[in-house]
Amino acid sequence: MSAEEQVKLSNFSDIFSVEGKVAVVTGGSRGLGLHAASGLLQAGCSKVYITSRKKAACDEAVAALNALPNKRPGAQAISVPADSAKMEELDRLVAEVSKTTDHVDILFANAGATWGEKFDTHPEKMFSKVMDLNVKSVFYTIQKFTPLLTKKATLQNPSRVIITASVAGIGIGTVGENATPSYSASKAAAIHIAKNLAVELGPRHVLTNAIAPGFYPSKMASGLIEAKGGMKEMENYSPNGRLGKPEDIAGLVVFLSSRASSHLNGAVITTDGGAVLKGRL
Repeated sequence: MSAEEQVKLSNFSDIFSVEGKVAVVTGGSRGLGLHAASGLLQAGCSKVYITSRKKAACDEAVAALNALPNKRPGAQAISVPADSAKMEELDRLVAEVSKTTDHVDILFANAGATWGEKFDTHPEKMFSKVMDLNVKSVFYTIQKFTPLLTKKATLQNPSRVIITASVAGIGIGTVGENATPSYSASKAAAIHIAKNLAVELGPRHVLTNAIAPGFYPSKMASGLIEAKGGMKEMENYSPNGRLGKPEDIAGLVVFLSSRASSHLNGAVITTDGGAVLKGRL
């Protein structure tokens, strides 16, 4: 095959587009979920369902998303509040989404929680809460959305599941006064769920990948950032000299939702500027 024939094999003009796709973002009312939802809408999604536990937060996020000036004509964000930690709420979430779409192309399983406390007094109640939301609810969210994810998925146009893990699930998380053993363990489990589901759902034309963010300034991360010396200290520690920005997470989620990532399945992509490679999170 000649070089001329090879360069004509693919059309790269729309390789990062998610034009017309339908997405569901759990934990989408703030932080990484909201950044990702903004990116998906601006990259061409026709519907982005935002869900989190608090209705007011979902409604506020959706209002901001629908006010974006450069989204696809007719595109909309839709608020569907639900507590992902409760099975009956997950069933209701799927039922509510099904009222306005017959399929889902992208599921960003992003809802999560953390708890920091020293080893000697770390409470069982909070350990269980973190594990339930970060592991069990992730699995069952994907399970319950699978009929919608497979509805229009094909070999050439697979649906996507993206799971938010963390570099804390790759390296050693925070120890000491603000230890996060449940969070670290839960994110390691989330990574393994992604690998298992890549094999389980791949034949059904659903690709499953995980992202492992480092520190992104957010409500959840603010306490740990301060405990580790503040923004400037954390930026200086990172090999690329900064923490995560909204566009970093949005770009990665759009990439994993687009044709550009159609041969990625079971991958774990860190987005931390290389900080995990230095051995301290």
